[in-house]
Amino acid sequence: MAVRVQTELFDAGRETADLGAGHVDAGAVVTFTGLCRPNADSGAPLEALTLECYPEMAKEELSRIEAEARARWPLLDALIVHRHGRIRPGEPIVLVATLSPHRAAAFAAAEFVMDYLKTSAPFWKREETADGGAWVAAKAADDDALERWSRR
Repeated sequence: MAVRVQTELFDAGRETADLGAGHVDAGAVVTFTGLCRPNADSGAPLEALTLECYPEMAKEELSRIEAEARARWPLLDALIVHRHGRIRPGEPIVLVATLSPHRAAAFAAAEFVMDYLKTSAPFWKREETADGGAWVAAKAADDDALERWSRR
């Protein structure tokens, strides 16, 4: 298991290959890479997205989420990489990768991690546009996505 909170770009393909290396017992690896969108919530072109956090606090919460996923599904390994700082459109923000003997567990665990990450990881987002900037508010859709896991 690895959880990293960093400012540097990452290569999702290389990270995924490293995660699966040597795992002849794996039947599936599922990855999700979140990218910085080209438009702000207002629809205006986005110049950059700044993610603020306390890195150790963020890493601790991401580790807790990953441990919960391991408790729910038979994972062989998992990886969460989350960037902070100034991120430009098209750049990767987050990578979640889950490795399991079976695809259903790998898919469910990756989706679970992303749903919890979107609602409980301590990151604050500020959109930068030509007109200035604005903090990004929490979205009800993210809370709705999280709710389904409490029913399982």
